[in-house]
Amino acid sequence: MTVDVIIPAYNEELAIGLVIDDIPKNLVRNIVVCNNNSTDGTKQIANNHGAIVVDAYTPGYGSACLEGIDYINKLGKIPEIVVFLDGDYSDFPEEMSKILAPIIDQNMDLVIGSRALGNLEKGSMMPQQVFGNWLATKLIKLIYGYTFTDLGPFRAIKYESLMKLNMEDKNYGWTVEMQVKAAKMKLSCCEVPVSYKPRIGVSKVSGTVKGTILAGYKILWTIFKLL
Repeated sequence: MTVDVIIPAYNEELAIGLVIDDIPKNLVRNIVVCNNNSTDGTKQIANNHGAIVVDAYTPGYGSACLEGIDYINKLGKIPEIVVFLDGDYSDFPEEMSKILAPIIDQNMDLVIGSRALGNLEKGSMMPQQVFGNWLATKLIKLIYGYTFTDLGPFRAIKYESLMKLNMEDKNYGWTVEMQVKAAKMKLSCCEVPVSYKPRIGVSKVSGTVKGTILAGYKILWTIFKLL
């Protein structure tokens, strides 16, 4: 299957090259780094490591992902699967085959890499992240009837399913929007355990009080907005 990877990135010059290098090149066609107004060397380093770099000028995690999708949509041949992962080297890109397997072997629509089910290294997630994920996934189960354990950023989705979701969120609600819409549309979803390590650098979300509050609010707002 043709697989393209989308990596949103903002000021990840210390990590982005490591992320790109660890992606199994035999599994993917394009690695698209969505440079979200970085003021450091993220763009040049991503280029140097063989990624396609597109500029996402509107700030926000979701905005960067949407820019990557827009780029893929304009390719002569669209992919069959799109993989998303972060540019901070907290994910283990070499585990990509685990993320892809349920789509390839079981015809799943969406696969979430669950940090809750996998090897969560000490210090890799702040307590508020762990609680937020727990609360959000419990609400999704209660309201939409789908069982998730995580809103993890490392995920794979069929391209045709991604298009059906009509993703819109431009910042913190991106991951939960995808899972809630998938549940509402009754897509086939599953999780696989993945490893997770402390990110390189300071998180723009959980690393600040403001970011944590805004992210928590947006996640909960998204869950109820889509009712």
